[in-house]
Amino acid sequence: MTQKPKLLVIEDDPGLQRQLKWSYDDQEVILAGDRETALAALREHQPAVVTLDLGLPPDPDGVSEGFATLEGILATRPGTKVIVASGHGARESARRAIAMGAFDFYHKPVDIDELGLIVRRAYHVATLEAENRRLAEAAADSVGDRVLGGMITAAPEMQKVARMVERVASANVSVMLLGASGTGKELLARGLHKASARADGPFVAINCAAIPENLLESELFGHERGAFTGAVKMQEGKIELAEGGTLFLDEVGDIPLPLQVKLLRFLQERVIERVGGRKAIPVDVRIVCATHQDLEAMIADGRFREDLYYRLAEIVVRIPTLKERPGDAALLGQYFMARYARENGRSFQGFTPDAIAAMADWHWPGNVRELENRVKRAVIMAEGNRIGADDLDLSNAADEAALTLKAAREAADRLALRRALARSDGNMSNAAKLLGISRPTLYDLVKQYGLENA
Repeated sequence: MTQKPKLLVIEDDPGLQRQLKWSYDDQEVILAGDRETALAALREHQPAVVTLDLGLPPDPDGVSEGFATLEGILATRPGTKVIVASGHGARESARRAIAMGAFDFYHKPVDIDELGLIVRRAYHVATLEAENRRLAEAAADSVGDRVLGGMITAAPEMQKVARMVERVASANVSVMLLGASGTGKELLARGLHKASARADGPFVAINCAAIPENLLESELFGHERGAFTGAVKMQEGKIELAEGGTLFLDEVGDIPLPLQVKLLRFLQERVIERVGGRKAIPVDVRIVCATHQDLEAMIADGRFREDLYYRLAEIVVRIPTLKERPGDAALLGQYFMARYARENGRSFQGFTPDAIAAMADWHWPGNVRELENRVKRAVIMAEGNRIGADDLDLSNAADEAALTLKAAREAADRLALRRALARSDGNMSNAAKLLGISRPTLYDLVKQYGLENA
C-alpha cells in the first residue's frame, strides 16, 4: 500500500481544522493549533508541505506568532514548502512571508479548491527537488572515494581516521575530535552517529562559540517559564532534544568555566536541571565534541577543567588538515566543481594543469571550507571551459609549484613515506617492507622530513 503524503495543518480554529482534514483524505493530515505543537509535529512527522495560519495564539488577532512559527519551521527543515494564510493585512503579510522563504500564500476565507491546487503544486515541487537531490548525490558518489559520513578522500591519513571513528562508533564512549577549522569535524561526527546503535535517534549539533555566554546555558540545558526576563514558556535544551541520540558540541573549548561545572555534573550523573528549575531530568545521550583549540594548554592556564576534559575525551581522534591529505585537494575540487556547476547551470571540462598544481601546493589555512569557497567562486566567475589557477585566485601558488628536480623528488619521498606509515598504522617494520628499504633508512628519512608524529 502506497504511503500517503504528509500535510501539516497549523490552524487554531477547530472548525476549520476539521474542514481541512476532511478535504484532504488522500493525504495524512497532522493538525496543530500553536507554535510549540507545530514544531514538535514537524520534527516527528517531517511533512513536505505545511499550511500555516499566521493568526495563532497567543496573538490570534496579529501575525507575530505566525511569523515566529514560519521562522521556526524554515530553521528546523529549510526545504519545507510552507503555504501561508492570513486575514490580517494579507497583502503585506504575504509579501513578508514569501521574502522569509514561504512557498506560497492564500487568502481567507479559505477556498478549498484553490488551496488544494496550491498544495498539490507544492508537493510536485517538493518531489522534483527530492529527485534532483537524489540524482546529484548519485552523481557526486562517482567523484572519488567516500568513507564514513560520506566524506570524500583518497588519502591514507584520512582513511585511517575514518576507520578509527567507525571502530569507536559502536562503543558507548565520549569522543573528542581535534582538528583545525574546516577539516570536517561535524561531518565525521554525523558519520559516527549514523554508524552507532543510536542512528535512529536524533543528531543535535550546537556551536558553543556562536552563542553568547549568557544564552549558552539555556541553549544546552533549557529553561523553565519565568526563569529570566523573556522566558515566557518552558523550553527544552539541546541535551534534552538529543535524548536517545547524539549531542555534538562543536568548539567545546569556548564553554565558560561556570558552565563547565554544570556540564561535568551532567556527564557524571546523566541528569540535568533546566535553568530556573529544580527537577532532575534523566537524559540518555552520547556526547561527541570537537575543538580546534589546544585544550591541554587551556587546562594548564586554568581555562578548561581537567576533570571535564577526561570525561569528554575518552577517545581522542586527531583530524589531519587538508594540506596533510595528499591528493585530496584536487579530488575535492572536482567534487565541488561538479556540484556548483550543476547548481549554476554551467559546464566545465575540468581544471587546468596549473590549477591542479596550485591546489596541491597551496597550504590551505581554511582547509576544506576554503577550498569549497574558492571553487564555488571560480565556477561562477570563470570565463573558459576549464578552471585555472587564476580563477581560484591561486596563481602565486602555481608559480611556486614550478619545483626543482630535487624538490620534486623530496615531495614524492614525503608522500610515499606518509602513505606507508598510514597503511601500516605507524609500524616501522611494516612500513619499511612496503617501501622496500631497511628500517634504519626509514628512521633516517622520517627524521629528515620531520614525520616523527605523522
